[in-house]
Amino acid sequence: MSLMTILLDGTANAGGAIGAGLAAIGAGLGIGQIGKGAVESIARQPEAMNDIRANMILAAALVEGAALFGIIVGFLAMVLGK
Repeated sequence: MSLMTILLDGTANAGGAIGAGLAAIGAGLGIGQIGKGAVESIARQPEAMNDIRANMILAAALVEGAALFGIIVGFLAMVLGK
C-alpha cells in the first residue's frame, strides 16, 4: 500500500492531520525567527533589552494563537470530515 493510496482511501482524515502538522511546523519556524531576531537586536542594543523582550513575547503569543487555531481546524477536519 503506497502513501497515495492511504491518503486517497483515508478521506479527509489524512488532510486534517497534515494540516495540523503543518500549522505546528509553521509555528515552530515562526517562533524561531522571532527569537533569532530578538537575540540579534539585544546583541546590538543591550540597553533596550526589556523593550525587545516584551515585543518578542507578544509576537510569539500571536504566532502561537494562530498556530493553535490552525491545529484545531485540522483536528476538526479529521473528526468531521466523514
